[in-house]
Amino acid sequence: MKKRSFKITALVLLSLALLAFIFYLGWGSYKIGPSDIIKTLLGQGTKLQKTALINIRLPRMLVGISVGVAFATAGALLQTITKNELADSSIIGINAGAAVVAVIFISLKTVDYYSELGTLSVYVLPFMAILGAGITAIAIYILSGRSKIRPRRLLLIGLGINAGLNAFITFFTFKGGVGDYNRVLIWISGSLWGSGWSYVKIIMPLVLFMFSLVVLNHKKLDVLNLSDEHGISLGLNLNKERKKFLTYAVILAGGATAFAGNVGFIGLICPHIARKLVGPYHKNFLIVSALISVIIILFADAVSRNLFSPIEIPVGITISILGVPYFIYLMMKEN
Repeated sequence: MKKRSFKITALVLLSLALLAFIFYLGWGSYKIGPSDIIKTLLGQGTKLQKTALINIRLPRMLVGISVGVAFATAGALLQTITKNELADSSIIGINAGAAVVAVIFISLKTVDYYSELGTLSVYVLPFMAILGAGITAIAIYILSGRSKIRPRRLLLIGLGINAGLNAFITFFTFKGGVGDYNRVLIWISGSLWGSGWSYVKIIMPLVLFMFSLVVLNHKKLDVLNLSDEHGISLGLNLNKERKKFLTYAVILAGGATAFAGNVGFIGLICPHIARKLVGPYHKNFLIVSALISVIIILFADAVSRNLFSPIEIPVGITISILGVPYFIYLMMKEN
């Protein structure tokens, strides 16, 4: 695609993202107008506006942006590795692997890590989720061909492992009490509830670093999109690069799952829409995919948070309402 097409697309998406910011920060049980949002961010708002905006909505928005970018980038990496538009961390079991370990960790009543670790406790859950995602990815990698990753086999094995892990999560939550079940169900459905500045300080630097690392490797990702014969002829070690990018996807998806639960379909639909808009070159479509994910997750979370207020719907459910029909469309197209 021409550079001008990418610039126009990026400009339109940035404008939509700005509208999403204003919409997200202003809509709530306590409504704040655009001019008041600017004043409050500049430190001139009322005490109530500062509490609603700075302490509650802004950190939740920043976590949402980070989570959206993480899932979209992880999905783009997995689609490139498997050469299949249906690949996504929520579909091949990586999110579920992170969720299994995190759910077990949350449900252990004997764990008093909050009181024992103090401020360091916020790092524990992300570490556990990434560990769970990593173990799942290793299992998928070994079963799909240890000496050489076979993209189609990786996708099919991932689908099977995902089904098994989700069944385990359901069994584990039913085994617990009603309170544990409700708490875990909201988390595995994908929710930004309770996001604060302590979350922002961890997830934003992690996602920013990993996203930058992925974009810097855009040429290698472009080569992986070619046939294996072309990739080898260009001197790329395909198996090594696939393992590297699979690791990046695990870190992004595991970290995002730790803070927002299993927000499905972001990693599926955003890269696919981005390719349609600006073409297959990763330098362009990774950025566009990230912008699309920001717009989707902010609008979806605003609706989830306010539409049935005071009841809050997990954002993962709202996104799935859009994602499931799109997944069916891709399946039909694949056939």
